[in-house]
Amino acid sequence: MKQDQDTRSSGFRPKQIYEQVADQIRAGIADGTYRPGSRLPAERSLAQRLKVSRPAVREAIGALQNEGMVVTRQGSGTYVTEQDEPPPAASAAEPAEADFSPNGALEVRLLIEPAIARLAARRRKRNLLAETYLSKMAAVKDITDPQQQALWSECDRLFHRQLAVMAEDALILKIAEEIARTMQQPLWNRLRDDGIYDPERIQLYVAEHRLIYEAIVSGDEGSAAFYVEGHLKRVQKDIATRE
Repeated sequence: MKQDQDTRSSGFRPKQIYEQVADQIRAGIADGTYRPGSRLPAERSLAQRLKVSRPAVREAIGALQNEGMVVTRQGSGTYVTEQDEPPPAASAAEPAEADFSPNGALEVRLLIEPAIARLAARRRKRNLLAETYLSKMAAVKDITDPQQQALWSECDRLFHRQLAVMAEDALILKIAEEIARTMQQPLWNRLRDDGIYDPERIQLYVAEHRLIYEAIVSGDEGSAAFYVEGHLKRVQKDIATRE
């Protein structure tokens, strides 16, 4: 018990896989392996070289994009940006809080959100706020416009949270609120925005959200859970890779 308390008080935490990958790429930039203006190896090549999954590489690159260390150009690849100073060497035990892995968060959501949809379907009630979020998402036509992109992101996040409200269970809602917070993190936003960049894709997501909602309000537990699972798996696939 004393050892556990010491670990917590020290601020030490094990790094997620994507953080370790980002450290490796940062080290390559710092030592000149990846020079300013040069193109990073393809995600598949980096995954093979570092013996990790491609989603972990995608997350690492997303984190480095958020730091301004690299830039990804659609259809071209990821390039090292010009830096005034070399990046600091990463500490193996740095305590700074990092974003949750988006892929890891989706794995958790795949366990939890179908169950939330089933419970909401037992209540079999319409919900004005959920319908409002659906309408606002459907009205987004230009996902490249920052304001519409922000509107889409917020409505998507709040729609999933609202399903927990429809389940009418305080503990379920508390869990859903924690999930909703992960959907506000910069890395989640980066990967989602990179993966959803055309009008057809966002309209497909709207259609999937509508299927979830209509299954819930009609009391179809099985379909509600099935549609949630299918939607989350599509999101997982869309944000996992760019190539």
